[in-house]
Amino acid sequence: MTGQLEEFVPLSGNKVGMYVCGINTYDDSHMGHAKAAVTFDVIRRHIERKGYDVTYVVNFTDIEDHCIERTIELGIPLEQLTEKYIGEYHKDMGRLGVRPADIYPVASHHMKEIIEAIQTLIDRGSAYEADGEVYFDVDKVTEFGKLSHMKRGDMKAGARIDVDERKRNPLDFVLWKAKKPDEPFWDSPWSEGRPGWHIECSVMSMKYLGESFDVHGGGTELIFPHHENEIMQSEALTGKPFVKYWLHGGLMNVGDEKMSKSLGNFFTIKEVLAEYDPLTVRFFLLNTHYKKPIDFNRQAVTEAGQALGRLQNSLDNTLHATGTASDIEDGFGAKVLEARKGFDAAMDEDFNSRDAIAHIFDFAREVNRYLEGQQPSKKSIESILEAFREWDDALSIFKFEKTEVDESLAATVEALIEERQMARAAKDFAKADEIRDKLKAMGVILEDTSDGVKWKIV
Repeated sequence: MTGQLEEFVPLSGNKVGMYVCGINTYDDSHMGHAKAAVTFDVIRRHIERKGYDVTYVVNFTDIEDHCIERTIELGIPLEQLTEKYIGEYHKDMGRLGVRPADIYPVASHHMKEIIEAIQTLIDRGSAYEADGEVYFDVDKVTEFGKLSHMKRGDMKAGARIDVDERKRNPLDFVLWKAKKPDEPFWDSPWSEGRPGWHIECSVMSMKYLGESFDVHGGGTELIFPHHENEIMQSEALTGKPFVKYWLHGGLMNVGDEKMSKSLGNFFTIKEVLAEYDPLTVRFFLLNTHYKKPIDFNRQAVTEAGQALGRLQNSLDNTLHATGTASDIEDGFGAKVLEARKGFDAAMDEDFNSRDAIAHIFDFAREVNRYLEGQQPSKKSIESILEAFREWDDALSIFKFEKTEVDESLAATVEALIEERQMARAAKDFAKADEIRDKLKAMGVILEDTSDGVKWKIV
């Protein structure tokens, strides 16, 4: 709202209320949804790592045009469609390592509260009824455009503002819609119908987090009109500031266009996870500041997997290091502490996961040199692993299982590596590449280092 970085100070001591706009429940979630979910999962994790008690709420919107069109198309009740895609959402997010929210309110389950809120707005003169529909009266708002910083004169009906002759002002937005044929509906004092989109989020967020709460998140496409309208109607309801901190993530694009189902240019999470490891996808999403857009393409995801592989290799090397018996500090602990401080500083600066990951890369190079150059102490190995576990708690991108190698497989791999070395010495690079590919097909990755060829199972 202020357009600048501010120190994070919760409204109520150690408690933090956090609300993020979730999905419309009419189809499988796509990679744009994955970006939002992973972004705010990491933001929530970091706030908790700093010692705050977070109540995290993510809503499901099921009373929405696409949802209703889909129920009519499939000939099934709204509840059946909602339950199916909420279940699929949880499966997808579980595979991406997204921790469950504390509360998942569903719009259709809050009809009583929504109708009561609309009636209160009418009673206070902030809304009016017209032909069975109810509209919010924007002219009653003194601080218009607080979040989007748009002025009334900049708005044009027909752009993102519905044209409706029943409105007193083209900027007025619907709180209650009269039913249309074949649509699900609910009884209200004004008509049989359903609520508008904006009022749903105001009611659900305030029910679980209070009339004023700390953090509201979503994508940049929600700033106007959705979040702007949420502010106007919520503050008209309570007379209090609605949200202290607004966080908006950049869009997931395909080329020059936003990824969306309406444009038909989307990739579902299921499709992507059928091709890539979930940790690779998560790393791909986090290796950009959350405010910036991401262009989804397979080359970028593949390169993200290769980059993550280099970090995982450093962790694997540490997991397999034996270490000396001595617990005496050998000096590497200072580098561990420096890396941990750098990571935290990056995350403290507006949850900059990209810079935080850059600190891990710098540290991983130091670890590789340390493990190759001397016999590490057990204490240093433990310190390195502790740092990686701390970062995994923040980002959830690593594997900590130590891979045990069968002796017969190890002998086969060593023999093939020797054969490859002989081919390279003879400048038979085609054969050398063929052997590398054969090892790769066996799940063995080679790394040529100054100390010879190293290998690992993936």
